[in-house]
Amino acid sequence: MNVFGLLHHHSQRSEFMPRLRRAALIRFCASFLVLLVVIFASPLPSVAAEVLQVRSSTLLQIGDRNRNYSVRLACVEVDPVNEEAAVDLLKKAAPRRKRVNLRPEGNEDGVLIARVTPLDADQDLGFSLVTSGLATQSCNAG
Repeated sequence: MNVFGLLHHHSQRSEFMPRLRRAALIRFCASFLVLLVVIFASPLPSVAAEVLQVRSSTLLQIGDRNRNYSVRLACVEVDPVNEEAAVDLLKKAAPRRKRVNLRPEGNEDGVLIARVTPLDADQDLGFSLVTSGLATQSCNAG
């Protein structure tokens, strides 16, 4: 084999390796892109809190997978005359195991004060009590 034959053989090999690397890199990037789309297009279901018990017209027992909370509805005051009707409305709007979102507004003596909204509703439970005439709003709209 002469010198020109070795050079010719070497140049063919050196062109083949970058093409092989480029193809592998393209396959890797495509696979990575598909993985990202799958992850972000179908996120894992989030764990919402659940109503465990309606304890009074403004106090709920809420739980998630790890903890239980006493949650007072934020910005509402229920007249004692309307207590029973308010409890009935809460039990219908948020029965046991109903999934809810909590928007904390504060904490008082170990009780979380929050706006509680069922996942399938547009308004929080406190606002539902106010609009039904069973409670009055006790703080500015937020």
